[in-house]
Amino acid sequence: MNAPNRYELFVLEDGEKALEVTEDTKIPNAATFKVVKQDHTLGNMLRAQLLSEPNVLFAGYKAPHPLHPHFLLKVQTDGSITPAAALEAACTRLIATISALEGRFKREFSFKDVDGGPPGPGMGMGVADDPYGSGSGGAAWGTQRDYLDF
Repeated sequence: MNAPNRYELFVLEDGEKALEVTEDTKIPNAATFKVVKQDHTLGNMLRAQLLSEPNVLFAGYKAPHPLHPHFLLKVQTDGSITPAAALEAACTRLIATISALEGRFKREFSFKDVDGGPPGPGMGMGVADDPYGSGSGGAAWGTQRDYLDF
């Protein structure tokens, strides 16, 4: 009843900005970013990437309320770069990391493995290669049927 329509959670309205920046007047080299129409998924990834940057002293986020589709990201730097520049660098590195992960995922699960071609890395492992032991009755990893095979 009180929940907004589904499209309101991810479609920007006319004149609505996706990112709003507020400089912090009490803390030096700090800013608060309001990211609209996003949730914990992006907030946690940005926070983690910002904390891996050497110039960032603090990075944290909060989602004020589950029915409001935005989160607030607080960033404080050491003063060598601005919080906005740190966020931009973190976004660039995060995009590169996700692109690399996508490439690895596509390479690992390419259609040649599904069509019966030669198995890729990690496919067709024997008992000696099984990281979880010999399993039940000494069967090799990946040779038993499971619920995904039906």
